[in-house]
Amino acid sequence: MGALTDTFTLSTGARIPEVGFGTWQIPDGDTTYNAVRTALETGYRHIDTAHGYGNEASVGRAIRDSGVPREEIFVTSKLPAAAKTHDEAVTRMEESLANLDLGYIDLYLIHAPWPWGQHEERFDEGNLAAWEVLQEGLGDGRLKAIGVSNFDVHDLENVLTKGDVAPAVNQIQYYIGFTEPVISGFCRDHDILVEAYSPLATGDILDNAAVQAIADAHQVSLAQVALRFCLQNGVLPLPKAVGPDHIRANAALDFQLSDEEMARLNELPDAAPGHYHNATQG
Repeated sequence: MGALTDTFTLSTGARIPEVGFGTWQIPDGDTTYNAVRTALETGYRHIDTAHGYGNEASVGRAIRDSGVPREEIFVTSKLPAAAKTHDEAVTRMEESLANLDLGYIDLYLIHAPWPWGQHEERFDEGNLAAWEVLQEGLGDGRLKAIGVSNFDVHDLENVLTKGDVAPAVNQIQYYIGFTEPVISGFCRDHDILVEAYSPLATGDILDNAAVQAIADAHQVSLAQVALRFCLQNGVLPLPKAVGPDHIRANAALDFQLSDEEMARLNELPDAAPGHYHNATQG
């Protein structure tokens, strides 16, 4: 299965399948359930969800019904961005655990360093309060690894210098031409795995002629090149799909981009300039 069975090693020593199946914007209920079941049948062993997606229960049910042993599936979820007090973080984390109903969560992330719509402000103390709760979950075994999402260097340094455990992961917006080099470089220097959400820029990258030319040379899709690009940069992509054909295609990454092709892709300007950009990152 190649990319679906290959793994990155987290700073905790845990091994995480190097391609995840993202569930952002997939409606709760049968749509999420069927997409996750198809992904697991295809061979995915890393499923990414979040409390804020509203579909944790359907993700958990699909995993339980899949017949795949729990220990073979790596599940990521996320603490709501607005949970910036100890009590609120405890409540929301316990809700995630109950929604999924899988016994434990392999990786739990603070979804953002600021409540949605408030990125102009810093929430250093709130992030430390939330991080303390994640550390407690790590300590009692309900969480196997902890990390963050949408954190810039300031937010990462806040947790690194004042927390007891370093984040294992920072999940950020990342795609060809928008690779957040400052944040990505800081993460590499501190053994924090970068995960790429929206590695296809929610589809906005799919009409880029320069990327399409490389895809044509390999007789693969542009989406497959975009995902392979992440992997060869040491970044874990989280493609989202609903249709079985797209789910399977996003897993077919057993080809290699040449050093020259990677250099060209890394030098490209933003491959989806019209796409939404996280205002605090770049």
